[in-house]
Amino acid sequence: MIPYVREIKFDYGKVDQVSPLIRRVVANNPGPFTYLGTGTYIVGRGEVAVIDPGPDMDDHLEAILASLEPGETITHILITHHHSDHSPLAGPLKARTGAPIYGCAVAHAPTDDSGVRMEAGHDHDFAPDVSLCGGGQVIEGPGWTIEAIATPGHTSNHICYALREENALFSGDHIMGWSTTVITPPDGDMTDYMDSLDKVKAREFSVLWPTHGPPITDVTPFIDAYIAHRRAREAQVLKAVTEGHGKIREMVPVLYADVDPRLHPAAARSVLGHMIDLVRRGMVTTDGEPGPDSEYRAA
Repeated sequence: MIPYVREIKFDYGKVDQVSPLIRRVVANNPGPFTYLGTGTYIVGRGEVAVIDPGPDMDDHLEAILASLEPGETITHILITHHHSDHSPLAGPLKARTGAPIYGCAVAHAPTDDSGVRMEAGHDHDFAPDVSLCGGGQVIEGPGWTIEAIATPGHTSNHICYALREENALFSGDHIMGWSTTVITPPDGDMTDYMDSLDKVKAREFSVLWPTHGPPITDVTPFIDAYIAHRRAREAQVLKAVTEGHGKIREMVPVLYADVDPRLHPAAARSVLGHMIDLVRRGMVTTDGEPGPDSEYRAA
């Protein structure tokens, strides 16, 4: 079982010093995809970086600006990915501060998952000034050093940010303490996601700071549990195929028998992510490209 961490103390719109170099302001946008709200991080002193400014809310923009100390300036705006609870406020924040926006643009126009809502929605206007696609870039300020780490999977353009001085990772939606991460094709990719989990685990960070919820401090066991959860679901999918459930619509009621049927369309998108991965690895076969209505067979 995943050892979820969900307890977090904060007041909406008020800044909290959560580590020597990190401040956090939480937007008042709680919901099924955002937990208690979007946590915007402010890194450094004097010249600071802002990570995931969040949704386009005037009161949150003012809260971010009010969290600065006299004489401080925002010099970098860093975005983990293009979902509407992470990136839309980047433009207004840039307009107020002049700070450039860093991140990875989406390679193709995002869709909204065939009418099945599994996320907070896409920021179709997201366009970073500085591209961090591929990762490895280093962004610096007085007393702080941030490295971009490409972590595709949740989305094709997801970037995590490592704060070297604290061996900390701003993990966006790649790893969250309150919930598992949604992986839904075509922008989400299970193969990439599992590879990205291994990449983060290998770095042995001391703490993860997700955009939603509290920090994860027992990092390696938590990531191990995240991986085990995905592999267990994969095993269930393989078992369903072996038992003759060749269509995703046949598998979902079996795999998610204890889940509200109204959530089954969303569950089907997650199963599709597993299917695409299994076909790539030669464990399942299908005619043509794997899709939501394909007939699957055990290899």
